Amino acid sequence: MPVLRVSAGSAPPAQHRSAAPACHGQLRPTWSAAESPAQCLAQWSHRLFLGKEQWDLTGQITSSNPASLCSWSRSWVLAMKPTSGPEEARRPASDIRVFASNCSMHGLGHVFGPGSLSLRRGMWAVAVVLSVATFLYQVAERVRYYREFHHQTALDERESHRLIFPAVTLCNINPLRRSRLTPNDLHWAGSALLGLDPAEHAAFLRAVGRPPAPSGFMPSPTFDMAQLYARAGHSLDDMLLDCRFRGQPCGPENFTTIFTRMGKCYTFNSGADGAELLTTTRGGMGNGLDIMLDVQQEEYLPVWRDNEETPFEVGIRVQIHSQEEPPIIDQLGLGVSPGYQTFVSCQQQQLSFLPPPWGDCSSASLNPNYEPEPSDPLGSPSPSPSPPYTLMGCRLACETRYVARKCGCRMVYMPGDVPVCSPQQYKNCAHPAIDAMLRKDSCACPNPCASTRYAKELSMVRIPSRAAARFLARKLNRSEAYIAENVLALDIFFEAVNYETVEQKKAYEMSELLGDIGGQMGLFIGASLLTILEILDYLCEVFRDKVLGYFWNRQHSQRHSSTNLLQEGLGSHRTQVPHLSLGPSTLLCSEDLPPLPVPSPRLSPPPTAPATLSHSSRPAVCVLGAPP
Repeated sequence: MPVLRVSAGSAPPAQHRSAAPACHGQLRPTWSAAESPAQCLAQWSHRLFLGKEQWDLTGQITSSNPASLCSWSRSWVLAMKPTSGPEEARRPASDIRVFASNCSMHGLGHVFGPGSLSLRRGMWAVAVVLSVATFLYQVAERVRYYREFHHQTALDERESHRLIFPAVTLCNINPLRRSRLTPNDLHWAGSALLGLDPAEHAAFLRAVGRPPAPSGFMPSPTFDMAQLYARAGHSLDDMLLDCRFRGQPCGPENFTTIFTRMGKCYTFNSGADGAELLTTTRGGMGNGLDIMLDVQQEEYLPVWRDNEETPFEVGIRVQIHSQEEPPIIDQLGLGVSPGYQTFVSCQQQQLSFLPPPWGDCSSASLNPNYEPEPSDPLGSPSPSPSPPYTLMGCRLACETRYVARKCGCRMVYMPGDVPVCSPQQYKNCAHPAIDAMLRKDSCACPNPCASTRYAKELSMVRIPSRAAARFLARKLNRSEAYIAENVLALDIFFEAVNYETVEQKKAYEMSELLGDIGGQMGLFIGASLLTILEILDYLCEVFRDKVLGYFWNRQHSQRHSSTNLLQEGLGSHRTQVPHLSLGPSTLLCSEDLPPLPVPSPRLSPPPTAPATLSHSSRPAVCVLGAPP
């Protein structure tokens, strides 16, 4: 181990002065004359051993002038600590200059770099601040635009080899046949449905060609409106004269009976009870549904009194809809008149809407705005699987709940298990409630998130022609005049075997927001996602060094109070100084000095024998050693 011997109080030898490295200016202390030599030795040895470099040093002092150790050792030992690299390399990671020199963000190195304040540094600081401010403004604008949740609508046309044929619902405009009315029907429902007074029943029966009520007539104790519509409504067996689908014959068995506000109606291709849905592979006439109907004008009820329910027209109401959607034929039905053949060209449209906050669609089968009372039996949904949500289904359910809550019953066409209203409830409660509800539009039903509708184009021609009138009369066993006034033909088909998609899409996705932020970040401050990680890492370093380091040093100073240990040992004339294990370095000191304080939790006395010191004029020896 090389040893450097120096007399106490003297400067280093000349042959070693040039080799002495530069002093680490930030670690050079200022010695106070009030310090004892033992305190001085403890401080400079602690500072030296805590450094990253290991040096071997032997210094001699005489016991007659122990204070000279402090004046020389502080300057010389600290000067022996070499600089291993640039100044920034020895600074802690929490230093802002170290972070600025290593951060990938542009401009920080020019602002926090070495050197004093200058115009150049100020201009760089202004440029960095403006760039960061512009970047933050652009980010705020992009985030604000994203939180407005804009959407756009895309229209597309797609090819298909096979399309499901829509459901077709037919209703005769006349709800009840005159030939099926009885005095009992007029007694119970004459006032509610026809606006008749009891004194007018006999005259009305004569007008419809029915016998008057027999003497001693007693009405039934109860009356069922559903049975009245089922019995007195028009029968499809009587109305359907001809039916073909894609050129193949069909009949009443391909229709399903359904009740609407117009009475007894029939739906083709309803898919009810698990029936297989019919499809078509070609477009144009002859590839859909062709039917011929008899509207039976002779069965129409006479207009006895003008009211809102009085029909003045003749013909059939037709609604083309999807299988999931219930028909609202009194509002959305097409009118088909007798004496004409009507062609309906359809095109399927698949609609897709966005849920909130981008749109207002709903997939819930129940009306979300309806909150029933706890005692209301309609408040909780049925445990059975509910049908898919549709706009018409929501409106129908809303009307049903409203009437059930107001009147305690439901109308014939309404779904549910609530009892059907009596004729008196129809007149006094149900009809006024429905009319008021429709006027106020109190049902808030959002659009379904996915639905199917059919765009329609209509055209018509007169039937029968003069050339075909006699043939149809013989075929249908009806007169030519009857055919002209009662028979109609309906041809429903797809325009082409393709369909349109109307889809709402998010106008600004999260990926686009991140892309815009990344672009603005790179343009204005030259940063990336990893730069954010660098900033977070720097903040962690600052927290560890400034906050945790403060509490660690405070705890360490309480455990190892070097000042108290040195003061307790000053009274001893001769003290045996043990070896101090300093990791890879060793310090050996002798004189009338107390034991040196332990500078670090890593310091512990080695098992080696201590050095001794005799109180004489012989020079004391301080040895700082490191393994070769």
